[in-house]
Amino acid sequence: MIDTVREIETPEGVSLRLRAAGALPRAQAWMVDLLLRLLVLFVAMIPLALFGKGGNGLAMLLMFALLWAYSVACEVWLDGQTLGKRALGLRVVKADGTPVTWLPSVVRNLLRVVDALPGVYGVGLASTLIDPHARRLGDIVAGTMVIHAQELPAGQQVPALPAIPLPLVLAADEQVALVEYAERAGQLTVQRQEELANLLAPLIGRNDTAAIRQLVAHANWLLGRA
Repeated sequence: MIDTVREIETPEGVSLRLRAAGALPRAQAWMVDLLLRLLVLFVAMIPLALFGKGGNGLAMLLMFALLWAYSVACEVWLDGQTLGKRALGLRVVKADGTPVTWLPSVVRNLLRVVDALPGVYGVGLASTLIDPHARRLGDIVAGTMVIHAQELPAGQQVPALPAIPLPLVLAADEQVALVEYAERAGQLTVQRQEELANLLAPLIGRNDTAAIRQLVAHANWLLGRA
């Protein structure tokens, strides 16, 4: 399957372009995760063997954690990325582009058993080839998708500042304009940034550099960032 781009609109009216990851990079990420888990299990088995039968029980708990809890915990706590996905530049998100949460992550990982049928991920592979957004069955049921997490080019990315809710209601086109300002601010001189930001000084109660930071913080809020 050729990777596709899915354009979605957030509840705040901001357009996002998500590039769905195809079967090959997803398989590569899965292999990286598998090798890492096998390595952890191999290293842990050496000291666990010293505990005799008690060590067997601990080994079973470790295997369960690596098989099931690893993927869910990483996806929820590491911004949708297991270590394998991070290495391949992939990320799990909800179908609307928002960060994946516990329930969707649990569902998509539980259904991996079905996707693995008949033993060589036949169901999952067929699903990713048929679905326009390369989703395996688990993703379709959970309402998630795997995307390329490639960052925007320098000067096209909203700086990472703590998000601040907007103090007023903006129309959809005004929200888009605010996000685009924050994305392109790095390409402008400080004087030009301040000139544009000061146009909204009466509304946000800030001037000059403080106004720039305030607008960027509002843009991060529109993008759903913490």
